[in-house]
Amino acid sequence: MLNNYETLLLLSPELAEENRKEILGNLTGIIERDGGKLTLVDDWGIKTLAYPVRKLTRGHYVRLEYVAPGALVAELERNVRITDGIFKFVTVRLGDAPAAPATEEA
Repeated sequence: MLNNYETLLLLSPELAEENRKEILGNLTGIIERDGGKLTLVDDWGIKTLAYPVRKLTRGHYVRLEYVAPGALVAELERNVRITDGIFKFVTVRLGDAPAAPATEEA
């Protein structure tokens, strides 16, 4: 069964553009290899963090949205954990499209 997922990555702001593209290429390759389909790569750019992470106050955010089986998420997160340059990440299962609101007639 396929579900919609979103993974938000916090990358080191010190990564070069080519290194960032290589990391994202590896992660999207894992998604496609294991039966998922990438629907969106949303690059938020470098933002100021609410608190220091590894003594840095800025980080590069990238959001990935994809459709995948649940087992793929475990493999993707395993690879995220062992990849240098990724400070933090969070993956959430997105809900289905909301139903149309009911209209009340007076």
